[in-house]
Amino acid sequence: MARATLEKRPADVARMFDAVAGRYDLMNAVMTFGQERRWRAVVAEVVDARPGMRVLDLAAGTGASSRPFARAGAAAVACDFSTGMLAAGRRKHPELTFVAGDALALPFATAAFDAVTISFGLRNVVDVPAALAELRRVTVPGGRLVVLETSTPLARPLRAANRVYTDRVMPRLARLFSSDPSSYHYLAESAGAWLTQQQLAERMRAAGWHEVTWRDLLFGAVAVHAGVNRGHD
Repeated sequence: MARATLEKRPADVARMFDAVAGRYDLMNAVMTFGQERRWRAVVAEVVDARPGMRVLDLAAGTGASSRPFARAGAAAVACDFSTGMLAAGRRKHPELTFVAGDALALPFATAAFDAVTISFGLRNVVDVPAALAELRRVTVPGGRLVVLETSTPLARPLRAANRVYTDRVMPRLARLFSSDPSSYHYLAESAGAWLTQQQLAERMRAAGWHEVTWRDLLFGAVAVHAGVNRGHD
């Protein structure tokens, strides 16, 4: 099994994200060559937020990923464990609700949300199965989980090209644009050590999610997984 945290303690990861909060959205745009907007649109399409729905966006960072749900009329909660990210988010998007929270012990009641989502944050959690189970706990029966995360291209040449990007291109871009380039070395390493599409789907099913599917983006370098909570035990 891949080591999602590469031995970093949660406090270290939180400090890392605090350090890059100020330029995080810029770096996302640079690192993905602007593709993150299209990926967020895919997530919004799968979540299908509507007026009256309650949507939890975990690992929301500065809230850019939460805005599509709020614009659709849902009651969106942007949750993150980085105080730096939350502070930056509140300055940028004062219209959103930001809540500090740990993926392994979410500060919400059981069945509090109609949909839950996490984008590029699950691989930074110490215990992925526990986080998936906790997300299920706070989701209503019939509610949906949507995960956007780095993944594994199917074709060997594409896997090699993706590795070159994460190992060589990402660190160089970080040196040019990031306020803390060392943080992006960790993010590149965690992307390379992350689960394949099938492995993540298996973790989701083991955590009690049903009807698990995924959609490859960028030739499989990124994938959107979805699952349904059929009911609480």
